[in-house]
Amino acid sequence: MKRVGITAGDIQGIGLEVTLKALAQHNWSTDVEFILYAPKDCVNEQATAFGLSIPSTVRFADSVQYDVVKWNPGSLDVAASVVANQAIRAAAADALAGKIDAIVTAPICKEGFHLAGINVPGHTEYLAQLSGAKRVGMMLVGGGLRVLLATRHLPISQVAKQLTATAISDAIDFANEALIHLKISNGKIGVCGLNPHAGDGGILGTEERDLILPVIEKAQKEGIPVIGPIPADTIFHKALNGEYDVVVAMYHDQGLGPLKMIGFDEGINITWGLPFIRTSPDHGTAFDIAGKNRASAVSMINAIRWTLCE
Repeated sequence: MKRVGITAGDIQGIGLEVTLKALAQHNWSTDVEFILYAPKDCVNEQATAFGLSIPSTVRFADSVQYDVVKWNPGSLDVAASVVANQAIRAAAADALAGKIDAIVTAPICKEGFHLAGINVPGHTEYLAQLSGAKRVGMMLVGGGLRVLLATRHLPISQVAKQLTATAISDAIDFANEALIHLKISNGKIGVCGLNPHAGDGGILGTEERDLILPVIEKAQKEGIPVIGPIPADTIFHKALNGEYDVVVAMYHDQGLGPLKMIGFDEGINITWGLPFIRTSPDHGTAFDIAGKNRASAVSMINAIRWTLCE
């Protein structure tokens, strides 16, 4: 029996909606048990509102006591962020204790977390902190692309300052792990440049020459099939045409912009380096459509399927 934990995310967003739709609309194996880390009354209220039944393979986690929160879709609600935090912490503890085999996280509101005094950049960093993972990688999959990020949730003004050889090396290592995990033989990893035209020989920046290229050359000597740095305005087109199986992007929007353009409704996020499997749909809380029964469950279904190796 495979046990997949799903955290509530921000209940004022679309997280519970897409979770309930994913559980009800996909033909999941009876060998899978789903554990919901969410207040039972909120789940039942939304299931009724959206006309969805809760399958018999679903149970509620008994390892957490939630603060009181009322469903008010589309609202920025500190109480909802507190509950989301309680769900994440409980699921991580259960995963570390071997009580569940994987975690799928519904989206949180980072502004709400900040207002609640929970100062974490996002799920990836928070789960690394909770699990004691020394290094983690964020890989996005969708629309025929696989993208690893060298830096994640940073203001653009901080990217060049915080981009290090270690960060690039870790991303390349995790990309190589993805090739192995996916059993892609003769795979290739393409690495983006940071600057326009990958620096244009140093005219538009020297990070490619001084920082990125030495890391790539070291990885090549270790037998990793990696190429670059390649201009970001061409690498994704080449990846879509099969030239690269995984792309390493230097910063968040460099990688996620192209992926979401072609795979917005299907993309997922996978965290490498944790002592347990963690995935999530690659979208946010979508407060603008919350409560309107308009959210697509495709990304959530894909995120769950990854944990089951479907």
